[in-house]
Amino acid sequence: MPFRKQLLRLLPQAVLLLAVLALLLWFGHNVLENLRGRGIRAGFDFLSDPAGFEIGESLFAYDSGQPLWRAFLTGTANTLRVALPAIVLSTILGSLIGLGRLASHAVPRAVCTTLVETLRNIPLLLQLLMCYFALTSLLPEASAAISPMPGTLLTKGGLFLPGWGCEEGACGWSFPEAEGFGVSGGWSLSPEFLAVLIALTFYSAVFIAEIVRGGIQSVSRGQIDAARAIGLRPFQVLRHVVAPLALRAIVPPLGNQYLNLIKNSSLAVAVGYPELVSVANTSLNQTGRAFECIVIVMAVYLALSLLTALLVNLYNRLVALRGTA
Repeated sequence: MPFRKQLLRLLPQAVLLLAVLALLLWFGHNVLENLRGRGIRAGFDFLSDPAGFEIGESLFAYDSGQPLWRAFLTGTANTLRVALPAIVLSTILGSLIGLGRLASHAVPRAVCTTLVETLRNIPLLLQLLMCYFALTSLLPEASAAISPMPGTLLTKGGLFLPGWGCEEGACGWSFPEAEGFGVSGGWSLSPEFLAVLIALTFYSAVFIAEIVRGGIQSVSRGQIDAARAIGLRPFQVLRHVVAPLALRAIVPPLGNQYLNLIKNSSLAVAVGYPELVSVANTSLNQTGRAFECIVIVMAVYLALSLLTALLVNLYNRLVALRGTA
């Protein structure tokens, strides 16, 4: 397409985008001015004030004396800390369940169908609460810790894994050990984190399973029969014929599920996991800046969603052009 025609095509979209941004800025300015006119402190200057509250777990060093913007950054990092692994795990599990729904044997097909029909019809919040209470009520104390794998411990306090660390200039692996009422050494994953991760993974996986199943079934039967006729084995048919064609139908709705998963992570506040919404609620109570805190949360989720959509669209374009992963 000639540059001039492309510019003329993009110009109306750019004008519309600028108009929307101007409208949002005007709306925000009026809200802040009205709040100030009523004697209510308004603005985002409070982000430089000391937070005044602790955050239970974080990816990097944080304490209550640091500014509020650092607290919001910690909450955002905690959101990504649970959302990104959930995306990976739900994609793998959902693909397996989707393939199981198409299995020729009745048992795996029935098991996968039961999972899908059960989990997708129970609200995510209830599944999250169920996971949390199961982890904190059914698991043993540290003195009777379960070892699901060598070097790991599972208790009411969470999952403890071997971790790499340095102390007094010496670096090495640290393994968790039960000591009295707690566990020392290694890395720990809190029960709140595990509950959110499990609930998000399974809830999203059953929807991804239906996307995978629909994508595979969209491939023409004639394509599969032709591949078998030239002597390709079942795995080769799946890898070289079914998967490239199915991906074109799978990737776009899969991106929507990723967006839903990231936004559903906000429900983690129900079990006390200190993600973005939890930090925003605490900041709101500390400062009284309800409008500003809500705007920050909305802006962060909007940015994460747009970034996710951009990455999925780039991959979708690659799949659409080449027909392969």
